[in-house]
Amino acid sequence: MAFDAFFLSAVLTEIQEKTAGARVEKIHQPSRDTVLLHLKCADSRQKLLFGINPTAPRLHLTAASPENPPEPPMFCMLLRKHLSGARLANISQIPMERCAEFTFDCIDEMGDPVQKRLIAELMGRTCNLYLLGADGRIIDCLRRVGLDETAKRPALPGMYYQPPEPIQKKNLTDFSDFASVLSGVGADVLADRLMDTFGGLSPLVCREAALFAAGDTDARIEDMDIPAVAEKLTLFFGEHLRHPAPYLYTAPDGTPKQFAFCPIRQYGGCTCMDTFAELLDGFYTLRDRKDAMRQKSQSVRKTVQNLCQRLTKKLAIQEKERLESLDRERLRQLGDILTANLHRIQKGQTQVVVQDFYDENMGEITVSLSPILSPQQNAAKFYKDYARMKTAEKELARQIEIGQQELVYLQSVLEELNRADTDAELEEIRQELQAGGYLKQDTAKRRMKAARIAPMRFESTDGYPIYVGRNNRQNDELTFKSARKDDIWLHASKVHGSHVIIACAGSTPPDDTITQAAQLAAYYAETVGGQNIPVDVVPVKLVKKTPDRKPGMVIYHSHRTVIVNPYADIVVDPLNAEKKPEA
Repeated sequence: MAFDAFFLSAVLTEIQEKTAGARVEKIHQPSRDTVLLHLKCADSRQKLLFGINPTAPRLHLTAASPENPPEPPMFCMLLRKHLSGARLANISQIPMERCAEFTFDCIDEMGDPVQKRLIAELMGRTCNLYLLGADGRIIDCLRRVGLDETAKRPALPGMYYQPPEPIQKKNLTDFSDFASVLSGVGADVLADRLMDTFGGLSPLVCREAALFAAGDTDARIEDMDIPAVAEKLTLFFGEHLRHPAPYLYTAPDGTPKQFAFCPIRQYGGCTCMDTFAELLDGFYTLRDRKDAMRQKSQSVRKTVQNLCQRLTKKLAIQEKERLESLDRERLRQLGDILTANLHRIQKGQTQVVVQDFYDENMGEITVSLSPILSPQQNAAKFYKDYARMKTAEKELARQIEIGQQELVYLQSVLEELNRADTDAELEEIRQELQAGGYLKQDTAKRRMKAARIAPMRFESTDGYPIYVGRNNRQNDELTFKSARKDDIWLHASKVHGSHVIIACAGSTPPDDTITQAAQLAAYYAETVGGQNIPVDVVPVKLVKKTPDRKPGMVIYHSHRTVIVNPYADIVVDPLNAEKKPEA
């Protein structure tokens, strides 16, 4: 991500335009690192979010409504005491720094007007949120920093606020002589030279500037035409610093990966959003939702992973035993040899030396005996062991096949957990595992019966409905209950993934519809992110349930295979189409 000083500047400009003169109506703190100010503006209401998370600090307007804790934290209560009803008077930023200052007109305990400041520092590990009084002293802060030797800037109530140390670099907002920078001493790579020379820039933006000016993110200064590159750098920064825009890069699997105030072309293309608030809201809302789902599904995921590990070890042991059982013919031969030499064996012997008539050289061998068995019983024991291993081979082969099918099923459940986006989807997976005996049924605390969720529905450009199962149980219902026999069934070949159904209504879908449905099948499979994915296409009537009846497991024949790429932009309902990626 490129939440650098210039990106923050663009965000603050957007906030200023939408919240000028706004009053603070409510203050919430949904989590330890998140503070939300509800603002009443002249013609609307806005929510200003401060995300003071060291791994992903952010500041923007939001449309999200995160759930609040039953009891507000102490810092939230303090902000309510000092800022409730206050009017937002000014928004400013420390030059070249990710530090925003919000000034509020307030009324103190004596009824006199006073200004208080809320300062958000979004600088990685040292990020913090300060509430300052009119005299510049810290009323309190989100993270208190004690007076130890390692603290460069202590932060405790009653202390004067110390701003970050000024950045000793050039400021791009009033700079244009790029030729002197390129001709001087410094890093050999253009992106590194820009990063070392100018303050407030992220590595991502520096690489984009190098790509625009020199045609390569790793362009070396010694190989370039300095005047021409300097002119292009002037054009690049002049345009994007004067007219910043919210650009988002999304990975092939649909996951938002990078954002910046300039186009992101080093990865192949990007999307220009309408507002910075929309960009950041979508980026972090999706990421936070995935993180939350990952935490909620952790116990189920751990259980399934442990089952997979145990099953893998069990299969390895069974395969070793099966291979050993293949060497059973020698047992029958030893039984024959002992039977032919019973007259030479006395009860109580521990071994006997006999001639091996199965050896072409008729050599002598030593056969171990059990002293507590008679000669006949010793010979019978070899025949019995031979018969046991013969039976074991068949049984082990059957058990291995069952175990392999179960392992494939459990691996498909792990894939479902990776794709689950909602509590309802997670609950369906949990119920599926409980029905299969992999999780204990809830007895002490009965779960509320979750409302059944419908399969995902899309529509091809030719107007055909396309349905995608969210989990194994839904795959079964979609294929064997909802679909008609003449509908088309698709699935990524030989990998775990969703069942996809084209509702044909008795007609033959065009090739474009088949291709789009295949792209959905490739997208909702463990192959997402890959290229040239084979997808099997077959009429629903040729899809049968596997004999073991595991959810989602099927067999089919007489299929054809198409090769597609799982493009993320195909995963859009045309009725609610989002922006298409910019070339």
